[in-house]
Amino acid sequence: MVNIYKDTEALLTAVADLFVDAAREAIAARGQFNVALSGGSSPKQLYEKLASPAYNWKVDWSRAYFFFGDERYVPADDPESNALMVQHALFGPLNISPENIFAVNTTLAPQQAAQEYMQRILQHFKRQEIRFDLMLLGLGNDAHTASLFPGTTVLQEQAVDVKAVLLPDQKTYRLTLTAPLINLSHQIAFLVYGAAKAEAVRHVLEGERDTSRYPAQLIRPDQGKVDWFLDETAAALLPVKYKA
Repeated sequence: MVNIYKDTEALLTAVADLFVDAAREAIAARGQFNVALSGGSSPKQLYEKLASPAYNWKVDWSRAYFFFGDERYVPADDPESNALMVQHALFGPLNISPENIFAVNTTLAPQQAAQEYMQRILQHFKRQEIRFDLMLLGLGNDAHTASLFPGTTVLQEQAVDVKAVLLPDQKTYRLTLTAPLINLSHQIAFLVYGAAKAEAVRHVLEGERDTSRYPAQLIRPDQGKVDWFLDETAAALLPVKYKA
């Protein structure tokens, strides 16, 4: 489902409400809430909202377990680290126990870090099927999501896994959940706003299927639900049918 909001504040409120509902439902059904977070500037405002007095009492945070859909291969104290950003915006203000936070160990070599992260995920899910209750995703101007970038070999990956991805133009690695792992989630939410994202949104939702150029098209779960949360500027190039 595509949801379009007049401004960023309305969009963030809607996603925060979705987060709370998903957490409550998962805890009621399974005793815990397993969520994979997205990095970048867009979700930072969401995390700050969840940590605010308006929302911080709505979730039993002791039963929430936090993972990352992707991570930059940088030291834990690097300003570019997704985990560090979320620590400042969400984990710190809510006093989340370190035992509930599954960050990528970037002190290991990239491939080792990916393997180790997958092992920790498997252990948490007790080696049963890995189905995150909520997967938060963003969208890059180039239509990438998580660290599934155009033209990278990870786009052909069929395994439920975590992979290290080399970005030659940036001469750096990223760690990412594969599309098959993301697609196992009970619920997936794309949080996208800003005019710079409009072209990518149009290609992913309405363009020809070309996952090598538009990797976010890979996110098509067989059983789970996908919701797009867009502001009007990000949705500007979509057909009228989405805006009715």
